[in-house]
Amino acid sequence: MAKEELLRAAGAATNTWEFHCPDYQSFYRVLGRYAALARSLPNRVAERFTKATAKLPKTTEAERMVVQRIGQNLFREALIDYWQGCCAVTGLNVLQLLRASHIKPWAVCASDEERLDVFNGLLLAPHLDALFDGGWISFADDGLMLLCDALGEQTRNKLGLSALTGLSYVSEEHLGYLRYHRECILREK
Repeated sequence: MAKEELLRAAGAATNTWEFHCPDYQSFYRVLGRYAALARSLPNRVAERFTKATAKLPKTTEAERMVVQRIGQNLFREALIDYWQGCCAVTGLNVLQLLRASHIKPWAVCASDEERLDVFNGLLLAPHLDALFDGGWISFADDGLMLLCDALGEQTRNKLGLSALTGLSYVSEEHLGYLRYHRECILREK
């Protein structure tokens, strides 16, 4: 996963750990991507969450909501790093507009590690986030967008949706979460 992304960031043509950067800009892009991946890997986010919430009470609903908000903020930060501050589909890079969207919803995750797993998330433009959360769209294993049949052609066009649109990249670690979304969230009609 990280190897492929580093090679892609460098614009490398080979599929080995040895690669050559044609200029400093490419080299800095590789270093920046590596640093972002290191900060956003699942165990790192869960560790930060555990530290941030270790001494917080969790007995009342209000206290649990505070803990949840901390986790969601850490998750968003990790997704911003992972997706390099851009929508995973459109490339939109206005952070204030982007939404940290869980592929497998927070409420049904089995653990904090799963909730905070960067591979359980997509950074999406607001309209795509609403469509994805509502099950109107999903993504195939190759990243291509899947559209609910209930979205008519006119609606699809108004929203700028196309089956040829998709995620900028998908790693192997995303696949189980995407399968869950297709099987349990995506609307049939």
